[in-house]
Amino acid sequence: MTIAISVKINDGVVLATDSATSLLVPGPGGTIGVQKIYNNANKAFNLRKDLPIGAVTWGLGGIGNASISTLVKDLRDRFSENGEWRLDPESYTIEEVAGKLRRFIFEEHYAQNFQNWPANEPKPDLGFIIAGYSAKQALADEYIFVIERGESPAPRPLRPQFEVGVSWAGMGEPLNRLVLGFGTALPQGLQNNLGVPPEQIAPAMATIQQALNLPVVSPAMPLQDAIDLARFLANVAVNYLRFVPGAPVVGGPIEIAAITKHEKFKWIRRKHYYRQELNVKGG
Repeated sequence: MTIAISVKINDGVVLATDSATSLLVPGPGGTIGVQKIYNNANKAFNLRKDLPIGAVTWGLGGIGNASISTLVKDLRDRFSENGEWRLDPESYTIEEVAGKLRRFIFEEHYAQNFQNWPANEPKPDLGFIIAGYSAKQALADEYIFVIERGESPAPRPLRPQFEVGVSWAGMGEPLNRLVLGFGTALPQGLQNNLGVPPEQIAPAMATIQQALNLPVVSPAMPLQDAIDLARFLANVAVNYLRFVPGAPVVGGPIEIAAITKHEKFKWIRRKHYYRQELNVKGG
């Protein structure tokens, strides 16, 4: 599991994620159990060095013999080479980046590796938030693409370019409760315990969200405050899973990157394999 967060303001986008990855095993009655949790997975990426674009991922941790991190870095190499995959610094768009990421991950790797998956077992899910600045654009964009039950529609924008906000994916229950004001079980509870008719659930949830939603992001928020917010939300998710029943499937070091028009992609907080001063710039 994962918590993947994107905070968009006028001055840029902040991406944050945890580092947990879980090894799952089938259980009785078609259930899935957690066999092992590792806390050093890489789930935030710079998609092209020296360009203001990045991504966070959740769900499936690898395809075939390669981790998602390795696959994304393979694609990053393609983005720098000549040919159809190259990103032209003068004309690329975030929509183009998201489309090529989907083509590489889903069409070249996921579809082929899972084509013989047992028909009676659900295929694993995978998702990405892709964020940053298209060439010569003043405001950032965020796109999302997901693979659910083996299907993957075209990437879509998270919000219009002129809007700001916070989005999250993966283990979203903690942030649903904090920011939206309710958990995912509320619709079923309204129907089962209060007798709300099914056709009234969606309008009721919209009204509840409008009344309870916390406006934690403002357009003029300074970048450092957006970074602090992303860190806070990631830590909420980590500590929620620490104390509620069940395996702590969100955890490990929090990684944070900030993407701005002029400073481009910058790591704010990142795991290091050795002392930080020995790490080379970039990556």
